[in-house]
Amino acid sequence: MALYEHVFLARQDISAQQVEQLVEQFKTIITDGGGTVGKVENWGLRTLAYRVHKNRKAHYTLMNIEAPYPAVVEMERQMRLHEDVLRFLTLKVDKHEEEQSAMMQKRDRDDRRRGRSDRFERGGDRGGDRGGARRQDRENEGKN
Repeated sequence: MALYEHVFLARQDISAQQVEQLVEQFKTIITDGGGTVGKVENWGLRTLAYRVHKNRKAHYTLMNIEAPYPAVVEMERQMRLHEDVLRFLTLKVDKHEEEQSAMMQKRDRDDRRRGRSDRFERGGDRGGDRGGARRQDRENEGKN
């Protein structure tokens, strides 16, 4: 059987529970077709680069699939018909990666960075009022 990485985007207005139900529904299609679904990663609600069917955000989900081609085709057909699925992409791969995907690693890195200090968010390291000293000098010139 072939190995696939499958990512799909679900509408922003459905809940995380409904996304899990979609994953279970698509898992069932794969297992009925003689395949298996390995790792499933929920990447969460993320902003889209452009609007897709009037949605600015979407729930991203990655599935590692080992299945025959007809099972994957049937899952994609069901996704095309489902109104909550905005987009999907299936890639055939040589092997599945066992560790976290790059998207999950990036999220962990971002979470750690936020925990350090919020001085950049507060604007504490901006260098102050850059034009203030020159403006003060110009105002004082007219008084002398």
